[in-house]
Amino acid sequence: MSKIPTTVITGFLGAGKTTLVRHLLAHAPKGKRIALIINEFGDIGVDKDILAGCGDDTCREEDMIELSNGCICCTVAEDFIPTMQALLARPDKFDHIVIETSGLALPQPLIRAFNWPEIKAQVTVDAIVTVADAAALAEGRFASDEAAIDALRKSDDMLDHETPLGELFEDQLSAADLVILNKTDLVDAETLAKVEASLRAEMRPGTGLIHAHNGHVDIGALLGLGLGSESDIANRPSHHELEHGGEAHEHDDFDSFSLRFPSILGKDELLAAIETTIRSHDVLRLKGFAAIPGASARLAIQAVGPRLTTYFDRPWRNGELRETALVVIGESPLDHAAITASLQAATKVAA
Repeated sequence: MSKIPTTVITGFLGAGKTTLVRHLLAHAPKGKRIALIINEFGDIGVDKDILAGCGDDTCREEDMIELSNGCICCTVAEDFIPTMQALLARPDKFDHIVIETSGLALPQPLIRAFNWPEIKAQVTVDAIVTVADAAALAEGRFASDEAAIDALRKSDDMLDHETPLGELFEDQLSAADLVILNKTDLVDAETLAKVEASLRAEMRPGTGLIHAHNGHVDIGALLGLGLGSESDIANRPSHHELEHGGEAHEHDDFDSFSLRFPSILGKDELLAAIETTIRSHDVLRLKGFAAIPGASARLAIQAVGPRLTTYFDRPWRNGELRETALVVIGESPLDHAAITASLQAATKVAA
């Protein structure tokens, strides 16, 4: 029996993983059945809602499984292994499995799980794909050279040592078989060349790199690579494990919480409140949906640092609760009360 190929998609918060998966599901070859495992940081199922319905021919909603009990790299035994066993026990077999990890996940513990006997016999890692944000890198985040880090340190006293975010990013790059440099349309050609050079300095020799915007990539470059990456884990060094002796990592450096508002004043008021909140409270990532008064469709919201993107993703369904739901992610500790009060400026709820 041939093994089911699995594509693992990783990458830092807001790099565009979900957008890439949405494109993959919408453009996968006709007749190919895909199972999707989504791991989110935060307790509102935003990513699954974004993806539901975009690939009905290849990935039905019942074939999308959400793991929201913690970061997938920390809950391999409790969540991932049982989920894979349940998928493999289904009578209608899948042609491919796609896993979208949390933006805070270390890839190595997950890839090792594919060597567990009950998984290895039936599944193989087709490829590990890491999505990188060209615009964020152009702004100096996770720069690999000391000069760039020193320049950042001089402008921000909090960056006088290597941050956990940098460690995560390095591990995601070193694990990759393919790096997708996304959002290339947001930087000029000269800057893009510099960003690509800095990435290649951190990547393992032989790792592929392709450019993309809005997650649009030739599906042939994503599926069917047949690399069997689980057998090559020893050659994918983990910065975190070298530093911490292979001990399980914690996410105490990160904090997240969710908010729900039954009504808001309007789109402009909400976006203004989000922008103000991000600037004032060191929010790394904000995502969710909004019920705009008078609009028949739901407004999807994606914010990465100061960059805010919105679009109406689908009409509201009959009987669906029309509310605004947001997930806020940042370095710990976030001031939940102050952030909530700031966002309530756009609502009809008294602050």
